[in-house]
Amino acid sequence: MKHLICISFFIVSNFSLFGQNVSGVVVDENKSPIHYAIAYCGQNHAHSDESGNFEISNLSIGDTLHFEFLGFEDYEKVIQDSDFSNQLVVTLLPVIFEMNEVTISKSVKTTNTISSMDIKINPVNSSQEVLRKVPGLLIGQHAGGGKAEQIFLRGFDIDHGTDITLNVDGIPVNMVSHAHGQGYSDLHFIIPETIDNIDFGKGPYYTEMGNFNTAGYVNFKTKDKLDESILSLDYGMFGTGRILGMFDLLGSTENQNAYIATEYQQSDGPVESPQNFSRLNIMGKYGIETESGDLFSFILSKMYSKWDASGQIPQRLVDNGTITRFGSVDDTEGGTTSRLNMAINHSKKLSEHSFIKTNAFYSLYDFELFSNFTFFLEDPVNGDQIRQHENRNIYGMNSTIYQSLNIGKSNVDMSYQVGFRYDDVKDVELSNTSNRKTTLSQLSLGDVNETNAYSSVDASLDIGKWLINGGLRFDYFNFNYNNKLSPQYDNKSVDKVRFSPKFNVIYNQNNKLQYYFKSGIGFHSNDSRVVINGDADLDLPAAYGSDIGIIIKPLDKLLINTALWYLFLEQEFVYVGDAGIVEPSGRTVRQGVDFSLRYQLSRNLFFNTDLTYTDASAIDEEVGSQFIPLAVPFMAAGGLTMKEFYGFTGGIRYRYIMDRAANEDNSIVALGYFITDINLSYDINKLTLGLSIENLFNTAWNEAQFATESRLRDELEPVEELHFTPGVPFFFKTSATYRF
Repeated sequence: MKHLICISFFIVSNFSLFGQNVSGVVVDENKSPIHYAIAYCGQNHAHSDESGNFEISNLSIGDTLHFEFLGFEDYEKVIQDSDFSNQLVVTLLPVIFEMNEVTISKSVKTTNTISSMDIKINPVNSSQEVLRKVPGLLIGQHAGGGKAEQIFLRGFDIDHGTDITLNVDGIPVNMVSHAHGQGYSDLHFIIPETIDNIDFGKGPYYTEMGNFNTAGYVNFKTKDKLDESILSLDYGMFGTGRILGMFDLLGSTENQNAYIATEYQQSDGPVESPQNFSRLNIMGKYGIETESGDLFSFILSKMYSKWDASGQIPQRLVDNGTITRFGSVDDTEGGTTSRLNMAINHSKKLSEHSFIKTNAFYSLYDFELFSNFTFFLEDPVNGDQIRQHENRNIYGMNSTIYQSLNIGKSNVDMSYQVGFRYDDVKDVELSNTSNRKTTLSQLSLGDVNETNAYSSVDASLDIGKWLINGGLRFDYFNFNYNNKLSPQYDNKSVDKVRFSPKFNVIYNQNNKLQYYFKSGIGFHSNDSRVVINGDADLDLPAAYGSDIGIIIKPLDKLLINTALWYLFLEQEFVYVGDAGIVEPSGRTVRQGVDFSLRYQLSRNLFFNTDLTYTDASAIDEEVGSQFIPLAVPFMAAGGLTMKEFYGFTGGIRYRYIMDRAANEDNSIVALGYFITDINLSYDINKLTLGLSIENLFNTAWNEAQFATESRLRDELEPVEELHFTPGVPFFFKTSATYRF
């Protein structure tokens, strides 16, 4: 990026010789606020807050104020006398992405630059890509396409969300005390093409993040406005199809925007017993800016999904040729799930130096899942099929005041947060069933009422090249469970609290080199049913973490981020599905190295790679049994992307997971894999034709893997070995998209 300097003129005597403050708002061409745009003039600098507001001090008439933000044209403003008394409205226009425009700004969340770059270069176009956009995060689908993905991050097999906080437009995704697993996070209600921004952070260092923020967090923000309406149709192998519609409802109406998006998809999958998978998504969003400058947005979405699954199969049956990798032992597995979301977001400017953001949300959620992990181990006659079910209402609200203060030449950004979440869960059930029709016995049944009220304060002090950030979060939990299987009324309640301090230091040598140290305490809550029964020593076990890292641009078109990190958990949780319990597994330590690289080889060609090495161990286990099951020692992802080259856009992507221990002594090994995907599209005016291939080299790989003890109908003794669901083989899909 070109080197810009501040031009100052000598001010005649009828003007003050002392610098003054200039404030305003930074927006895009749709008048949507731009968060963290950089404003600078010489050594003076500032950034826009979440509502686009900024204030920069020590300016004089004739100074040139510069504005920058990734993916937008630089903007220059020569300061005039009237600018000190009037609010500036700075509109940034989008441009083709160029790496040399990227600057490293002072922020606890500077690494978000990486995901912002990835979104600009290669937007999210499939549900599988939603979480893969987070550097260092990989996913796997358990079975059938309808369950939440299995998540891998920083040496964690997070299962479905036990150690990562997920939110969409302020709506929490994680489900506390879920029928299938603590923190269960089903992101399938997001229509991928509506995603506008991904905010992520690794580790428990962020004051605004609460429950499940141990390995990290991811916040998704959907588009406020569509640039154009879209109709899209996908068709591929295994009976796979998808239709998408996104429609701008108000066009260029000033101060208002609205759109609706909907998708329907189906697939039989590569398995021998068809998955009969289908999903319907509908989403609407409306935004308005009032005459007083208040911003409102209203979101309504509905998702419904159903599927069949072949389940996890034992390795011994594949080895002896009884079934293929795509066969099954019990193909009556599957389920249904639905979710209705409603949310209101409001932003109001309180003064020149402060504003408040509030969001309120409601979710109506239903879940039913049939599984059979052990076949005929417990019931040699009917089999071990189980049903997990719940019906849930989630209510919540969050309000945060942001305040900027100038102390001499230093800036202080403050935030004060207060909020609550209430989960009303009816008929959380675990039952033995047969053929998805007959209930043989109920193992557990009850109602969960769980309340989480919280508050926090956070401060960032900007001193020269230093940014010092500290915060303290307070969480209160009330766990309530009504056991419906008890012969007498059995309703119990427990209260718990957790304080979570954070401390982070950022040092910017310049806009191409940053050093950082992050530290903090996070936590993940236990299942209400476990807390009430007193089965756990720790109900809100803490996670103690720290990062030491560097972000550097050694070349104009090369960005590197690397970090040494450490994470200690007071209690590791393992969900035992067929027993309906969350099993404590003792203290654990993970430490490792993260490495991310982004390089623009030419105007249209980009390379990226993310690597994570982890050393994970269970502290409380005996020597030789210290392996954490499914903790990944090394994983990598990356690829080449070609953007807008004579109408062509495409890329080749890879992902790799190393072999890892499937049990505590590593006597059973979960196999690693290396998978390559490619995609290519061509624009013809307003029509885009595309194709994509998953698993280009038709690698035989296991997507979900577990060490499980099972017994088949004709076996006298159980066998503990690797059970898995097969990964997708060579898969070809075509698409056509029309924009209008």
